[in-house]
Amino acid sequence: MPHLHIQEFKEISFPQSHDEVSFNFMAKNAKHSDETLISVTVEEDDFFLLVKEEDNKNLLKTDKLTRPASIHNVHKALLSYAQLADLEIISSNVPQKQKNIHLEEATALKHISYFADNFPQASEIRIEVGFGSGRHLIHQATQNPDILFIGIEIHRPSIEQVLKQVSIQKIENLLVLDYDARLFMELVPSNIVGRIYVHFPVPWDKKPHRRVISTSFIEESRRVLKVDGRLELRTDSENYYAYSYETFINFHKTILHINKNKDIAISSKYEDRWKKMEKNIYDLTMINEEESDKLSLDGSFEFSTVGLSDEQLIELHGITQRFEGGFIHFERVYKLDDGVMLRVSLGSFDRPEHLYVLIREKSASYYPALPLKSKSNLLAHRYLDGVFNG
Repeated sequence: MPHLHIQEFKEISFPQSHDEVSFNFMAKNAKHSDETLISVTVEEDDFFLLVKEEDNKNLLKTDKLTRPASIHNVHKALLSYAQLADLEIISSNVPQKQKNIHLEEATALKHISYFADNFPQASEIRIEVGFGSGRHLIHQATQNPDILFIGIEIHRPSIEQVLKQVSIQKIENLLVLDYDARLFMELVPSNIVGRIYVHFPVPWDKKPHRRVISTSFIEESRRVLKVDGRLELRTDSENYYAYSYETFINFHKTILHINKNKDIAISSKYEDRWKKMEKNIYDLTMINEEESDKLSLDGSFEFSTVGLSDEQLIELHGITQRFEGGFIHFERVYKLDDGVMLRVSLGSFDRPEHLYVLIREKSASYYPALPLKSKSNLLAHRYLDGVFNG
């Protein structure tokens, strides 16, 4: 992650701009003085920079929750603040002169709002979850130019590697998203996807709730898949295969194809290595045979007037409230010059969303963007609005 190690953090006055970067406001952790957030706007990206005290020095980096799609905008914001505040930089992994024509022209990289506002239309869509090196995704996209491919990945170097290939090979039927695939599936329209690829997901043997394959993920996959569409799991983990099989087979009605050590047209470098080690590869394919109802999500993320005082809002720190269908956890509380900001996790237990909420003059709003419009998030929002009303 891009960062600057600085000798001493210095505050600036807000709001102000420098080198086409707008610095909007500062939020200080109400419970821990070693953490501060700085709201910035670069081009169309709104996000936070994070200041963290570590071992008698300070770390300035991007906030993970609000990290924008454009890594160049992160670099620009970090360097701009350092220049504006005249910070003494001890060490840095941020390039001073960042020129990578392949990444600067990466129109394939999309923000989640691109899909939430108006999901792209195509005769067929295919989704790959966790594309890694991108060898399979790139191969599929180049071999099927009439199909729109959406690749989902959270590992930044993997994303940049694929974007570079998209630019070099001039691939026009591939979109890339840095987001949680489990949440993304909730906004995909019904009956439009031909294939969902989940190749070599992280096994998460010690944290099974973080696995991609789950009852809810399979339910959403069945909804978005066309009739005869397929969800394809490929894994080298016997435990993950056995767990997935049990999850699939628990559905009242399902069609499964199982293969062991099947050869496919393109494989990753890790798969090549595992084959040389004679490690088993398992394929589990679910075939959808039913058309689903259209996706319908009613409701909004507007808040009514906040009834709690700033002191009462600050005391929400660390509280978890559960309700039927989900939960809300108040992770952190920040003080603003003119109000309070909360960092919350909410929604369903196995795929929560982490968000910031600004409260100023009894008015609340999500920042810098609304939650993903899903059934669980809409339910959690209604509950959160009730908490703010006291």
